[in-house]
Amino acid sequence: MRNKVNEIKISYCEKIPRKLRYKVNCSQDIAKFLYDHWDKKTIGLKETFKVVLLNNSNRVKGICEISSGGITGTIVDLRILFAVVLKSLTVGIILAHNHPSGNLKPSNSDKLLTDKIIQGAKVLDVNVLDHIILGPDGDYFSFADKGFL
Repeated sequence: MRNKVNEIKISYCEKIPRKLRYKVNCSQDIAKFLYDHWDKKTIGLKETFKVVLLNNSNRVKGICEISSGGITGTIVDLRILFAVVLKSLTVGIILAHNHPSGNLKPSNSDKLLTDKIIQGAKVLDVNVLDHIILGPDGDYFSFADKGFL
């Protein structure tokens, strides 16, 4: 008798043509793009962590919510983050989360998480281009602009 095993399939379906995808040129572009796609009902209420998936031309393939938490934090499971990155054959990512308080200064946890993701991404040949912290009013902090990356 043969042992049974589950079948695992990996797929990613692109529905928007590459030339019609949003192109990221700077932190201001991506912060505005993220703010436009963030749930305005919760941006000032609870912390959410997302990843922007980019192709080789810095065009957005998609945005994926990785975790949603409480007023002062959320837990990011790196296995889920990198599963999404690998499944979508992404070459560059921009990390993003909001600070409901409006205080855009990155916490030590924010910095440690960013460093941990950068180290994992290096192993997978994925570029971490930025980490954006959004405020409830659309203001933002860019790790890249401030030299944190």
